[in-house]
Amino acid sequence: MVVNLAILVSGRGSNMEAILNSIKIGFISNVEPKVVISNRPNVRALDIAKQYNVPAIVIDDGGKKGRDWDYDKRIVQCLQEHDVRPDNGLVCLAGFMRILSKEFVNMYKYRIMNIHPSLLPSFPGLNAQRQALEYGVKITGCTVHFVDEGVDTGPIILQRAVEVRDDDTVDTLAERILKREHEIYPLAVKLFAENRLRIEGRRVIILSS
Repeated sequence: MVVNLAILVSGRGSNMEAILNSIKIGFISNVEPKVVISNRPNVRALDIAKQYNVPAIVIDDGGKKGRDWDYDKRIVQCLQEHDVRPDNGLVCLAGFMRILSKEFVNMYKYRIMNIHPSLLPSFPGLNAQRQALEYGVKITGCTVHFVDEGVDTGPIILQRAVEVRDDDTVDTLAERILKREHEIYPLAVKLFAENRLRIEGRRVIILSS
């Protein structure tokens, strides 16, 4: 069964590009990109989507934050117009700077993924790289997880560790973490499309191929 993919973005779209390129080169199969949706106009991710011939839609939130089912209903309508439904779709958040409403999350339960630049449950929320540096950890990394009603609290799919160096700045640490993000996010999508993820409580079991 082909998985219909939507990607939600707010900025540069580098993780989105990693996923779309992985589909293009055949690393990910049985996934069809259907739409890219941004809550902000004029961001680089929209241009990248067009380069991959994926419809790019702006649903401007006017800079308003917080959970908002009225706003999310507009996204859901767009998803369904592009045939990304709870029974056939996957929604990937790639730098999408909004917290989804519980109604949206429940409608697409275990069909929404996010990536976060820390080894969750450590350092959730914004500025995870800065949090890691300020706390003084020696190891941080990135996490792909299913989205639930919390903030960065859903079941963990994949993680990769990144060493924190003594001379790291927020920017240098973020750059090294981002390289690992570009590896594990496409892999998580691949595993989902191959029906190799099984959720048991809070654990995500990766089945052998």
